[in-house]
Amino acid sequence: MKILKEHSVALVIDIQEKLFPPMAEGDVTLQAVQKLIQGLKVLSVPLIYSEQYPQGLGVTLPALQPLLVGAKYLTKSSFSCCQAADFIPALELYNRRNVLISGIEAHICVLQTVLDLIDRGYQPIVVADCITSRQLFHKEVAIERMRQEGAIITTVESLLYEMMGTAKDAAFKEILNIIK
Repeated sequence: MKILKEHSVALVIDIQEKLFPPMAEGDVTLQAVQKLIQGLKVLSVPLIYSEQYPQGLGVTLPALQPLLVGAKYLTKSSFSCCQAADFIPALELYNRRNVLISGIEAHICVLQTVLDLIDRGYQPIVVADCITSRQLFHKEVAIERMRQEGAIITTVESLLYEMMGTAKDAAFKEILNIIK
């Protein structure tokens, strides 16, 4: 299955002030998420982002906040975004089957969201360099589980180029500058 921008919506899960500091490869993951969001905005892919119990875990990282202006925002206490009351109705508004997934932690909130999306008939596409956990082993096991359950696993660069399809795409130069 080819991943098309017009069939996709992106979800950034819980990249928050108090959750993020102990994450493995945090700096690399944050840079990848920034590239992902920037690229998806160029390609006009809608964005949704979540915060898990922001009163206690803080808000989305300041490095991401300006990139998420205009994105749909939701708070949650459940690990899966799908259990948040306003998530599925928000997702249904876009009428897109592919859900591009980034965020933390890979083996908890990301995994449970992916499993629930599959149960609801969506196609989760996990951007592997845009997810992490406190321990890389947990991320690796989560990726394997998500793959076994039917999620597609990809990377930022691969995804953005696949969505463009050709260097003749009007967004090519802008995407190239983001990836560099």
